[in-house]
Amino acid sequence: MAISAKDVMKLRAATGAGMMDCKKALAETDGDFDKAVELLQIKGLGAAQKKADRVAAEGLVAGAISSDESQGVLVEVNSETDFVARNQDFIDFVESLAKHALDAGVDNLDDLLASPFEGGTVEDKRKALIATIGENITIRRVSRINREGNGLVGEYVHNGNIGVLVSLDANQPVAGNEAVQQLARDVAMHVAAMNPQFGTEDEIDDSVVKEQTRIEKEKALESGRPENIVEKMVVGRIAKWKKEICLLSQPFVKDGDLTVEQEIARVSKETGIEISFAQFIRLVRGEGIEKKEEMSYAEEVAAALKG
Repeated sequence: MAISAKDVMKLRAATGAGMMDCKKALAETDGDFDKAVELLQIKGLGAAQKKADRVAAEGLVAGAISSDESQGVLVEVNSETDFVARNQDFIDFVESLAKHALDAGVDNLDDLLASPFEGGTVEDKRKALIATIGENITIRRVSRINREGNGLVGEYVHNGNIGVLVSLDANQPVAGNEAVQQLARDVAMHVAAMNPQFGTEDEIDDSVVKEQTRIEKEKALESGRPENIVEKMVVGRIAKWKKEICLLSQPFVKDGDLTVEQEIARVSKETGIEISFAQFIRLVRGEGIEKKEEMSYAEEVAAALKG
């Protein structure tokens, strides 16, 4: 029997499966919607294998913080399309995975995939989700901050695209302190927006400084200035470059009249608590993944109907 575009889209909306999979399922079940849904579920794990080589560069980053604010986790889960990244089943999975990673104490991908989860393992759940949604789904990264003693960990996730954890030190317990919590969130928001490469200038590797110095010297020599002037120009440019790439010396995103370091000092003075920056982690969804040119939704429907 003829399979209409409307039937294919209805099945995809109900199951999240791929357009071609939906069309084939309807054809094999003579257009019986309920049987087609069941058939897609039965074929689930096989579909996961077929889709494993598809590029998954969309998806979500999610975070979780422990109740005592001593630990934080970020996870990145990728899908092939932004359409699936907005699927509620996918969203629920990513959010529950972040909480699970936090509670399970894992800090690497292998341990996360093998950890018990909802009656199986995380890897089992990933494959089942591929069967339901119909796209390749990969769990790409898990990052964790564990801290001891005083201080706390804060997080900021921007639209599921960028996730940041920030750890602050303190000279007394601050878990639950609203001012310090807000500071950690504000600094995490700044990291998300401004993308510092290091926390402080002391963290910059000597080899990185050496390479940047070489670049700045070549640029300065093009001006035709004398060697002694060039050396001074390079010193000034390197000093400026360090401030631009280090978190604490960057202008604070919520108040450009202060640096991040000065904002931390301001909150320290206001609260009477000695607060200092310790660490940050920043994950960007899909960074470093080479994306393929995707068909539009209309083109995908047309391709599915043509077989």
